[in-house]
Amino acid sequence: MTDYASRRTTMVDTQVRPSDVTKFPIIDAMLAVPREAFVPDAKREAAYVGDNLDIGGGRVMLEPRTLAKMIDALDIQPHHVVLDIACGLGYSTAVLAHMCDFVVAVEDDEARAKEAQSILSEQGADNAAVMSGPLVDGAAKSAPYDIIILQGGAEQVPDALLDQLREGGRIAAVFSEGTLGVVRVGHKTDGAVNWRFAFNASAPVLAGFEKRTAFAL
Repeated sequence: MTDYASRRTTMVDTQVRPSDVTKFPIIDAMLAVPREAFVPDAKREAAYVGDNLDIGGGRVMLEPRTLAKMIDALDIQPHHVVLDIACGLGYSTAVLAHMCDFVVAVEDDEARAKEAQSILSEQGADNAAVMSGPLVDGAAKSAPYDIIILQGGAEQVPDALLDQLREGGRIAAVFSEGTLGVVRVGHKTDGAVNWRFAFNASAPVLAGFEKRTAFAL
């Protein structure tokens, strides 16, 4: 029988801590949440690898290092309400739920959204809700959010999503720039979001977050 608890500890000790992520709430959450429960059954043996994990449909579960560093850069507090875009089967949502007041997650695949909600309930994440719908639409009914995080790549982030961020709130996304990618954190001040470089990472661009090309005559 696979000792997933040992793999989880190894993941934190070899992928998370060496990436300068040392805040106790992040370490505690990543040690507590069984990552293997949130991947397709056929991928369980690969749940703790240090790479983005393909979960099908052109989507990935972000590597532990990237997720941990994004959460670290966002400075999530216990009273925060968080919007988790492209939650997959809910791993990121479960980690975030350990650290904040409530998480609203959005998944564009209805079957995957239902499965994510089921797994989260099984794991006792009662302060998380998964919504099904276009990723770019977010979840306006529960806005504004203190924190928004994208579990995938973006070439641009639509204003409709940025509008759901509370004044003084923060958003993090992996921006795809050709073959390279960078994580930027946006800070909302006076209604405008100012993006700052955080670290290098890569992820497939999420549906709806592609750069719109202008048609020339």
